[in-house]
Amino acid sequence: MPDGVLVRVLGAPKASRNRIDGIVTGGQGTAVKVRVTAGPDKGKANQAILKLLAKAWHLPPGRLSLTSGESERHKTVLVAGDATALMTHLRQWARDTDG
Repeated sequence: MPDGVLVRVLGAPKASRNRIDGIVTGGQGTAVKVRVTAGPDKGKANQAILKLLAKAWHLPPGRLSLTSGESERHKTVLVAGDATALMTHLRQWARDTDG
C-alpha cells in the first residue's frame, strides 16, 4: 500500500449544495461527512467528494483516491503522502472545523 493516511468518509449525493458537515460518529465509527450535489451515477458523486476534500484540506486532488465504498455511503479515502505530516495536517483541519 502506498504511504499515506486512510480517512473514513460518509458521503451524501444529490445534496442542495457541496459542503463538509464536519466529523460524525456513528455505528460505522468516526467519519468526515460530505454532501455533494452530484448524483451517484458513473462515480460522479465520488469524484465530487474527492475534489471537495482536496480543496478543504489544501491538497492536490491527485493525492486522494477512493479505496473502498465506491457504491456505498461509507467510503475510505487514501490521502497519499507522508503519514506523519498528513496526520498533523488533518488533525489541525479537524480542530479548526469542529472549532
